[in-house]
Amino acid sequence: MAQHTYKLIEITGTSTTSIEDAIQTAVTRAARTIRHMQWFEVVEIRGRIEEDQVKQWQVTFKVGFTLEE
Repeated sequence: MAQHTYKLIEITGTSTTSIEDAIQTAVTRAARTIRHMQWFEVVEIRGRIEEDQVKQWQVTFKVGFTLEE
């Protein structure tokens, strides 16, 4: 089994729909420039409220990816 070296970055995704959508949207966008993403870990969930309604989910998470040889 090969030994890997990983790098972590922190990303914040937003969505007006859901927490899951905020994460998926951010991962999809990050995939344009980051290869070999392997996992994520949610660090913080917060949101924006307007007129007593949740209007936006904001999810900050760490993404781990394998460094290329």
